[in-house]
Amino acid sequence: MPSRRSAIVIGAGLGGLALAIRLQSAGIATTIVESRDKPGGRAYVFREKGYVFDAGPTVITDPACLRELWALSGSDMAADVELVPVDPFYRLMWGDGTAFDYSNDDDALDGEIAKLDPADVAGYARFLDYSRRVYDDGYVKLGAVPFLTVASMVKAAPALIRHQAWSSVYATVSRFVRNEKLRQALSFHTLLVGGNPMRTSSIYALIHALEKSGGVWFAKGGTNRLVAGMVKLFERLGGQMVLNNAVVDIHHVGRRVAAVVTRSGRMINADMIATNADLVHSYGLIKRSPVANARQAKLRGKRFSPSLFLVHFGLRGRYPGIAHHSILFSDRYGPLLRDIYDHGRLPPDPSIYLHHPSATDASMAPEGCSAFYALAPVPHLGKADIDWSVEGPRYRDIILERVQDMLIPDLRDRTDVVFHYSPADFQSDLGAHLGSAFSLEPVLTQSAWFRAHNRDDHFENLFFVGAGTHPGAGIPGVVGSAKATAGLMI
Repeated sequence: MPSRRSAIVIGAGLGGLALAIRLQSAGIATTIVESRDKPGGRAYVFREKGYVFDAGPTVITDPACLRELWALSGSDMAADVELVPVDPFYRLMWGDGTAFDYSNDDDALDGEIAKLDPADVAGYARFLDYSRRVYDDGYVKLGAVPFLTVASMVKAAPALIRHQAWSSVYATVSRFVRNEKLRQALSFHTLLVGGNPMRTSSIYALIHALEKSGGVWFAKGGTNRLVAGMVKLFERLGGQMVLNNAVVDIHHVGRRVAAVVTRSGRMINADMIATNADLVHSYGLIKRSPVANARQAKLRGKRFSPSLFLVHFGLRGRYPGIAHHSILFSDRYGPLLRDIYDHGRLPPDPSIYLHHPSATDASMAPEGCSAFYALAPVPHLGKADIDWSVEGPRYRDIILERVQDMLIPDLRDRTDVVFHYSPADFQSDLGAHLGSAFSLEPVLTQSAWFRAHNRDDHFENLFFVGAGTHPGAGIPGVVGSAKATAGLMI
């Protein structure tokens, strides 16, 4: 009787967990090795004074791709994770007092658009049709397909040409609607996966249709409960989890990887190794390999997404008038993006994503209190040489002042807990190259076949999963990459 195949997954981020579940469901004995004390990767969790603060992704879309992980073994996701709908999806706000509720109610959404410009209602309908077509071609058909050869890219070329993929999301939106605020409302989504709306391929307009078709959801208790549910499923299937023990070396023999060595000195052998860790960091683990050194050097020359600066804060009092998800736009949309992506300038007037989970789930904060985090895109460490130990407290105050000015006048008086997380933390805690929050920037020349391949081209049993591989960042992206990678491994 043949021995059971085995696999190691480096990193317990959402992509690594999704891949491990797929492998274990297929009968492959899988071990996850995680460097931190808790699983989750970017979806880490902080708990302080009764508050629960998700560290990373908080917008859950396409719940079907998550339910599929449980269905592989005949399980029901609802037994481990409770998803609740978020309405509106987002409340978008500008400095002049304009507010726009982006929801899945078609009549209400048309009404919001008409308040900005009645002529754009028809234009939005045309944009939605475009977005749905791109979603069908780019996500449904290709989202979980590994691009390992030039031929696979050529095969996808007709769809890319048909949808004018060389055009940016912002330029594409601008073909359909004329109001500047609506253009921002329909293009900001690429920022949630690390892309500049002014140059990210129009293919990413599919995010709008993805949200419209599947909704926007919140895992009760926070995204950390989704992570916990995935871990429970993986371990019920017989998978093994090793925490707080970073991989420091990947052994290889010829064109095959053979084992990992951890910080504690433990060696774990496997037939296959997949890494959910940062791409540059992952190749650095393969010691004494000219091929790995060359891959790492080539990756260093690519364009990486910006980083993020996050302020987590808990307030005494409840704020029912503040939406679960808010976007506070800067008055400088294009110039601010150029500051971040091109010039390496720290914006004095950041655009902010404000997460208010206690609006949906009171358990995220002590009784009578509210949990928030405010997130601002900032240049990565390769673009801006910033000492975040000095700049962090100052920038935290800038962000809190903006939230105070726009939404919570008595914020300072009600603050119970506050701390921040900077690009330096992304680099030190997550091994993120340059402190990038989303790995490779999702431009057309770094997408599909041009992105890191799900299976290495030299080491035949080395695989990649997560934001740096096809299709990219975001929960649906990394779960899709797990499906593509699992198909190759299984």
